[in-house]
Amino acid sequence: MKRSRINEIIADADEMIRSHGFSLPPFAYWTPDEFRARAAEAQHVIDTRCGWDITDYGAGRYAELGLFLFTLRNGILSDLQRGGGMCYAEKLLISQQDQLSPMHTHVIKAEDIINRGGATLVIELFGSDDAGGFAEDRGGVVWCDGIRLDYAPGQKLRLAPGESVTLRPGDWHAFWGEGGDVLIGEVSTVNDDETDNIFREPIGRFSTIEEDTAPTHLLVSDYAAAF
Repeated sequence: MKRSRINEIIADADEMIRSHGFSLPPFAYWTPDEFRARAAEAQHVIDTRCGWDITDYGAGRYAELGLFLFTLRNGILSDLQRGGGMCYAEKLLISQQDQLSPMHTHVIKAEDIINRGGATLVIELFGSDDAGGFAEDRGGVVWCDGIRLDYAPGQKLRLAPGESVTLRPGDWHAFWGEGGDVLIGEVSTVNDDETDNIFREPIGRFSTIEEDTAPTHLLVSDYAAAF
């Protein structure tokens, strides 16, 4: 993806987030220079990869296959492993109309996916085989706003604003906006996007960036080189 396009996506996403009454934390608006100057005090933000995250899954077709994310807070895996401390994470996502976030599951993370506003969020579900792999012929169990739902393989949930679903490791899922763009909330256990996204197809989680202009704000994928 071109950096100029990423800057545009950030600006558009910020406008949509504000239009739904949400405000991002102050570090969201730091320039790259300010972020570097404040790196010591922002070490937790850097280490847990909070901040702007935009991906086209390496395919170069963001409008068709992509996702906007902002990680608001994230816990520490060691806390999760010992069963105490900061064991949670929270994100805002934007799924554009007909923009696919491809079929995947997680090994560790359980998550609530919440339609925070906009159009309808469609989530397609499949279960796992005995080894945890994608199973075209298996369904499973999820909870929609706390109500149990036994889903058939390939069943599509349609979440209106305010509705949510709880997904656990082994629930394979893909999602997209239907009828317009959707602002999504994600509340989960500790999030590790580098190792805990298991895709059905061999695709990349992060984009390769063409630096055609300077970044407005750093992405989480910029942190390794920036700090």
